[in-house]
Amino acid sequence: MHSKRQSLSVRLLGFPSSEGAELGTALAHPPRDGPSYSCLLGDSLQEPDLTIANGDDLGALAALLAWQPDATRPALVIGSAGMQFPCAHITRPLDMFQMFKLLSEMARKRAEALNDLPPPAPPHDRRRRIRLDLDITDPAEFVKMRRPQARGAVLIVDKRGALRDHVARLLAAHHVAVEWTESAAAAVRLCAETPVAVVMINTSTPGVDPYALCAEIKQQEGAERIAVVLLVNQASGYDTARARAAGVRGLLDKPMADRHLVAALKKLLSLPQ
Repeated sequence: MHSKRQSLSVRLLGFPSSEGAELGTALAHPPRDGPSYSCLLGDSLQEPDLTIANGDDLGALAALLAWQPDATRPALVIGSAGMQFPCAHITRPLDMFQMFKLLSEMARKRAEALNDLPPPAPPHDRRRRIRLDLDITDPAEFVKMRRPQARGAVLIVDKRGALRDHVARLLAAHHVAVEWTESAAAAVRLCAETPVAVVMINTSTPGVDPYALCAEIKQQEGAERIAVVLLVNQASGYDTARARAAGVRGLLDKPMADRHLVAALKKLLSLPQ
């Protein structure tokens, strides 16, 4: 009997588009005797299982440190970082065989660590843009500056109510209301008339333009705090420019594991991890 192949989500940080595409293609075709990998899109709200950072990009290295890599959150730096990092490191020119060997070993140690300890809560975001200088601010100051999340229900826009029922079960312990509609007009009305904290739009919902719907929701008074998230099948594409112009908070890939969905919702709703 064959054991189930380990599948890991990967976030690429700071790579030029050409090198990022090359890495993505390589990760999509890994050796058969190791884990499988899927690269998260840039706006994905899903926490990665591991991160690969460009060692020649200061922003990528700052984001990597903010992610706090450890045994359960492994990371790999590619290139001349110029300093020591608490993770694996490989130089250029990139040897794909060596890279996959390192990734496989990291995946093995991660599985062992998760057997001993529960997965850690994702690090709390201080800001959308990572600072490149040394941050010596007292963390309590960031707590004071942080604006509260919008309070209210999770609204799901989908062609069927099955996802609504599933999310309601996942959040039952937190007593969060979960609503559903298949109509863009009804979604706008619900956001105007009732407290809504998060709107999740399945981009394959018939008759719904997810970007236009997000923009219409955001035009309402007080709606700037509503987090609009798109549920996207990578094969169907994601228009980053339209999403950001409309005010979309980010995306979640379909299909997604319950742990990724719950982690993202807890973060958006400011619920205890």
